[in-house]
Amino acid sequence: MKHPLIVGNWKLNGNKNTITNLIIALVNNLSNISKCNIAVAPPVMYLDIVRHYLLDSHIQLCAQNVDVHFSGSFTGDISAEMLKDLHTRYVIIGHSERRIHHKENDVYIAKKFSILKKIGLIPILCIGENKNEYDSGYTQSICINQIKTITKLIGVEALKNSVIAYEPIWAIGSGNSASPENVQAVHKFIRDYIASCDVSVANTITMQYGGSVTPENVIQFLNQKDIDGVLVGAASLKADSFAAIVQIAEKYEQLHHS
Repeated sequence: MKHPLIVGNWKLNGNKNTITNLIIALVNNLSNISKCNIAVAPPVMYLDIVRHYLLDSHIQLCAQNVDVHFSGSFTGDISAEMLKDLHTRYVIIGHSERRIHHKENDVYIAKKFSILKKIGLIPILCIGENKNEYDSGYTQSICINQIKTITKLIGVEALKNSVIAYEPIWAIGSGNSASPENVQAVHKFIRDYIASCDVSVANTITMQYGGSVTPENVIQFLNQKDIDGVLVGAASLKADSFAAIVQIAEKYEQLHHS
């Protein structure tokens, strides 16, 4: 049985003071968690500060982005090896905000996925559809195409032990989450598709839901068979709300899988 993976994506928020206070509070509040895997994704500037406070904690470090090159003349970019050097474990790629604001396409994201696997970091691959695609019934084909680009480039084996985060673009930051039943249907469709290529790989994949996750709705998502965790945005910027999400997930695991 997989432990739920709960990741806080802090996006472009915070400063040295607020981030230090946030991570100290989280380390203190989550010291007794044993049935959830937890990670936080601070802005890249603050990775090392956060790492310092995580040394005696089981909260893992996650990065919000990575470049497709190992090194070289790429001013302003961050390599997978640099992230590994700071003991980063997970890296978010394919987030809709990068796709929209930085024009990152599926092929470019697949290259990032490949680099992370070579270096030994765990990709959190974000996939999802926009409102028009959702309304037109294209959710499944959009998600599968985003995954297929990776399997065509480096094979289905590369998905082994990776994380796929389904984030319907219309739900991110909107305050309106997708219904747990709809998310479950999408997750099952994705897992079944991967299983049609390789059953053993499909069984190793952690599938998260992201999009307006809160302490109030997290159980409804974790209660679904194919939802293995959540990628939390706004609620992860407040220590009490993010800690509450993790603690609720911990209690749920203790009740259902002890």
